[in-house]
Amino acid sequence: MVVRFRRKVRKLRGRTRTMGWGRIGQHRKKGSKGGRGAAGMLKHKESWMKKYAPGWIGKHGFTSPYEKKEPQQSINLSQLEEMLLEGKAEFVQMEGNRYVIDLGSMGIRKLLGSGRITVPVKVIVERASEKAVEKIKSSGGEVQVLQENSEQ
Repeated sequence: MVVRFRRKVRKLRGRTRTMGWGRIGQHRKKGSKGGRGAAGMLKHKESWMKKYAPGWIGKHGFTSPYEKKEPQQSINLSQLEEMLLEGKAEFVQMEGNRYVIDLGSMGIRKLLGSGRITVPVKVIVERASEKAVEKIKSSGGEVQVLQENSEQ
């Protein structure tokens, strides 16, 4: 293997412990950092900031703790029928000639009316849209809503 003799490491072999940076430790201690933390972001570290942290300056939003809401888990009628026909739901029981499914035990809080359903089914859910209730009743099923319908 060919040794590259022009490298700085090769030039500094056999010299002092400071390797060419001076007697009192330049390039060594906290003084070479340019300040503590974010010091100098608009002064001597500006080029570093523009390259590596472009979003450093400016406002980035605020979420009030009083407005936090849990994401509402929901399911459409088309997804419900697909789940029933493929037999993927563990929480499904048979009652006579129709399926009974408790969506609350699956972690689903709302039933939405997108799609169509052809299977008669009894659904127990916390909230349901009017369109979903109407479609399930027209297919021969029923919806048991644990709270009142309120569209938001």
